[in-house]
Formats: sequence, C-alpha cells, structure tokens
Amino acid sequence: MIKFFNKILKQLLDENKTGRYLKFTIGEIILLIVGVLLALQVNNWNNNRE
Repeated sequence: MIKFFNKILKQLLDENKTGRYLKFTIGEIILLIVGVLLALQVNNWNNNRE
C-alpha cells in the first residue's frame, strides 16, 4: 500500500503538478486524523464497557 502511494507521489512531483500534490497530501493528513479519532473513539467505547 505504501509503495502505491509513493508511486503516485513521485509521479505528481515528476510532472510538476504541485496543486495535485498538495491535494494528495491534504487527503493523507485528513485520513490520518480520521484514523486517530476513530481509534480514540473505540478506546473510549471499550473503557466505558468495563
């Protein structure tokens, strides 16, 4: 999966498509934030069950 993203990233940089690169980077950051928030929510849910 990481190789896939790295390939896309390299392509965007090689083609000088800075706008698309920024959108891609922002998308990755949003996915990271959603993942962290989801993990925290599951942790809180498990703590409340105990």
